Amino acid sequence: MQSRTPVSRAGRPRSAAADAAILAATRAALVELGWSKLTLSDVALRAGVAKTTLYRRWAGKNELVVDAVAELFDELALPDRGSLAADVEGVVLQFAAILARPEARSGLMAVVAEATRDEALRERIRGSIVERQKRLVLAGRARAQARGELPADPDPERAARTADLIFDMVAGAVVHRTLVSAQPADEPWVTALTHVLLHGLTTPSRPPEPPSPSTTRPPEPTPTATTRPTEPDTTATARPPESGGGWA
Repeated sequence: MQSRTPVSRAGRPRSAAADAAILAATRAALVELGWSKLTLSDVALRAGVAKTTLYRRWAGKNELVVDAVAELFDELALPDRGSLAADVEGVVLQFAAILARPEARSGLMAVVAEATRDEALRERIRGSIVERQKRLVLAGRARAQARGELPADPDPERAARTADLIFDMVAGAVVHRTLVSAQPADEPWVTALTHVLLHGLTTPSRPPEPPSPSTTRPPEPTPTATTRPTEPDTTATARPPESGGGWA
């Protein structure tokens, strides 16, 4: 494990085993006790080391918890799944799985809340977590460019800004989904996120649907008029004239 302690201290070499035990004990204490009740004395007892051992490595609880959480994110790896979209989905699913772990959830929420009042803590979060995990964005872009899926960016400053933006979009979306909304970042959600990330909000137009068969019955042909033969009028019959009457 790489040390994230900002100041190098003289003395005997650090023990990787002791570091791992301390960070694991810190995560366990976070889950069991929460941020407010966690103390370095309790962590030292759980890890089986002297309290002075912790202070030789970390200045206080803030730095210790950041490094304990950062170690979890160091487990992230960029898979080679054959395409940019599949690679992104693979990383995001790993990230979501880590955030689903109680020790990651408790630790990250705690240090982010404390960082709102502590600029030095914000800097440590950026250095130990954010900047370290941007390696995945840079490696993913380089691989996609080598495949011909993304164009090369000859401007280093613009490339760096784009990497920052990609990291912020992915990390922000997953953290909000899992820790704020408390919703699962499952495969359908991750696939949808990846589509928006790679293609924006535009979607391919749907092909026109074939016209539905008309339900209107065709008009019936108008019957043609037929000439009927003239029949004799039987309602009035000619009466013969009567003989004249009266006096001659």
